Amino acid sequence: MASPAAFTADDISHRLEELPFLPFHARITAMLGIGTFFDAFDGLSISAALTMLVVSFHIGYGATGVLLGAAAMGQFLGAIIFGYLAERIGRKWAFVIAIALFGACSIAAALATSINAIFWARSIQGFGIGGATPVAAALFTEFVRGSRRGLFTLLYETMFVWGLVIAPIVALACLTAFGPATGWRVLFAIGGLPIIGAVIAAFKMPESPRWLAANGRIAEAEATVAAMEDEARRLGRPSFPATRPTHVESERTHYSEIFRGIYAKRTFVVWSMEFGAYFIANGILAWSPTLYMKLGGLPANRAIMLQIFTTLFALIVCYLIAFTIDNIGRIRWFTIGFGISALGAALGVIITGPLHMHTWPTLLLCGVIVQIGAATSADVIGLYLTEMYPTRMRAWGTSAGQGFNRIGGFVGPILLGWIMAETGTISLFFASLLVVAIYSAIVILSLGEETTRRTLEELSP
Repeated sequence: MASPAAFTADDISHRLEELPFLPFHARITAMLGIGTFFDAFDGLSISAALTMLVVSFHIGYGATGVLLGAAAMGQFLGAIIFGYLAERIGRKWAFVIAIALFGACSIAAALATSINAIFWARSIQGFGIGGATPVAAALFTEFVRGSRRGLFTLLYETMFVWGLVIAPIVALACLTAFGPATGWRVLFAIGGLPIIGAVIAAFKMPESPRWLAANGRIAEAEATVAAMEDEARRLGRPSFPATRPTHVESERTHYSEIFRGIYAKRTFVVWSMEFGAYFIANGILAWSPTLYMKLGGLPANRAIMLQIFTTLFALIVCYLIAFTIDNIGRIRWFTIGFGISALGAALGVIITGPLHMHTWPTLLLCGVIVQIGAATSADVIGLYLTEMYPTRMRAWGTSAGQGFNRIGGFVGPILLGWIMAETGTISLFFASLLVVAIYSAIVILSLGEETTRRTLEELSP
């Protein structure tokens, strides 16, 4: 074995491409998955908590929409700030700081005594979760080989969908055990658990070897890769032949580069996909329980139970995508996802408009179809975004792109809340989802670039 000083960034990337999936990757998944899981958990816990807050604080559609979108603007700024930090101080420490901040603010929300206090706690909390998720995605992508990157990355991203599934279950348990006056506080307090994850990651999680090599820290990168190779040998796992990269650039991050050359078009595409997927997903996920209550006449506990039912579909879809995406490809799955969302939204326009059917079963039918499509698109964009940029700006590009899903996540619930408050017309709610789904499908079909089974270095030479 050559000395660490004899290795180059090319060697580090090549050796990572040869590695099989290992328990090492599973440990990384568990640590990074804390941020991904609680991103989803937070998104649905607030929608479930609103069923209790509506009772406790007697808030209307407008205030509900603002509270639903409170964290999203903080998430946008957090994505930008922590994306910058991840290129300067490394992926690991940017992630650790971000999830610690998220956990602390979730506890602050649990202790709040007014809607205004909850709004500000959640707004600041958004900085943390907005920064943690894209940095985690970039870090995980840099550990896995290109030939099966779709499978491995989407299996990691099922942590997000598990957050969607578990959040309403926990919310229902909190409502049942503590009642609406206290249940929402317990739910927010559970969101403080990432503080523990931050401590574990600080001591146990390695830095990305690709980032270390690109920043001239070859010895540290080689030590991590060598540990992975040793684990593979101990377990008798065979290596995989990989094409050696022609040259891995060790350059400083130029933050405006995402708007230049080949990256300008990619940025437009992924920002459109991020906004579209999360406008639809957050809009339907955040509002569904409240609509089941206010329009469908369901009690809070049954509204939350329906949310559990619909998120189980999203989990099944995520596993289906994971095991097929390296064969079917990213573009086809995007098309399927936005197409399903458009179908569900169009059905919602017709059923709640001309047919004047506003019962909870009709809302559930349309909502499930829209959510399945939104979950599909959101799953794929989480992977696709990390493939668009080179190592020197992967965390920055991923974070900036995910900043746009935070804008979509902010605009969606607030716009839909405004529509309901001003017009009370649920068909306009579905019409807005339909327009966004059609726009997103047109963009990816006309400008999207297929990335399946290509190495990160091949995609961004």
